[in-house]
Amino acid sequence: METVTAIKKQVDPSNIMQIGMGFWASKTLLSAVNMGVFTLLAKGALSGNDIKTKLGFHQRGLYDFLDALVALNFLNRTGIKETSCYSNTEDSALFLDKNKPSYMGGLLEMANNRLYPFWNDLEEGLKTGLPQNESKTGDKSLFEAIYSDEEKVREFVNAMAGVSMGNFISLSKKFEFSPYKTLCDIGGSGGHLCAQVAINNEHMNCFSFDLPAVAPVAQENINTMGLNEKVKIISGDFFTDDFPKADVITMGMILHDWGVDDKKMLIKKAYNALPNGGALIVVENIIDDKRSENAFGLLMSLNMLIETPEGSDFTASDFNELAKEAGFTKMDIIPLTGPSSAVIAIK
Repeated sequence: METVTAIKKQVDPSNIMQIGMGFWASKTLLSAVNMGVFTLLAKGALSGNDIKTKLGFHQRGLYDFLDALVALNFLNRTGIKETSCYSNTEDSALFLDKNKPSYMGGLLEMANNRLYPFWNDLEEGLKTGLPQNESKTGDKSLFEAIYSDEEKVREFVNAMAGVSMGNFISLSKKFEFSPYKTLCDIGGSGGHLCAQVAINNEHMNCFSFDLPAVAPVAQENINTMGLNEKVKIISGDFFTDDFPKADVITMGMILHDWGVDDKKMLIKKAYNALPNGGALIVVENIIDDKRSENAFGLLMSLNMLIETPEGSDFTASDFNELAKEAGFTKMDIIPLTGPSSAVIAIK
């Protein structure tokens, strides 16, 4: 009897190993995205040797790399080694082909090119409370660095679109927009939230509000989608300018960039821009109130430690408290995709 009980209580180190060595799988996927493996295979299945030739790989490590992507369920394969033929899985084909509008690899590219080395200094961030990105070396802050370089703007906008596209589509279909006519997305980046709301709610007219440096990229996106009549790009600074008036104010992955005082200020500006009955919708990786389930939301908050002077993610209860202080009277939450949710405050 004691032996059976002992067996039932036997601990398993597999989760420790999987998480502790998780950077192996992460860097393998990030490298594959950055090197264009999935975009190449979107044109059709290829042998390992063809992939080697087209992407400039060395023979050593070639099949270990490609077969690791098979084992991780990012690639399909027939044959083995010299007789192998590789193709994208359904998920990879839809989300990791740069030529598809559903591409979400922009965030992964930024993770590979920027975030990956910065996270090596997490311990220092935990001890100092200071960012561990470009600003650590005395260079420009995150947003100064991004908005002063056209290519970085484009990379950042694409990254934000990639991580949020599924949420924007879900929000546009789950939230009841019928009582409203206008929407302004604060920090609208590439205009993708406005675009999805306009596509799925024909009566809505939308405004995407962000810094002047972002406007050309956003306008290109709106032009490409043929939404010029439904989505307008407005340039401004949400710190120094009043928010444009609208029935609905949205913020997608904006509040977590800032400390509590700035969160309060932005929520209050939204309150002032809304009519009675108007809605503030905040899309984030909302941490569960028990702070024990949404691991991604908690890790995203650590990423804000790495990236920003005061930013952090928050729970629905945290948001409700700030919204109530600003004057909002009714709060709600809508689950979106994966670890993300929309918290809503009604004026």
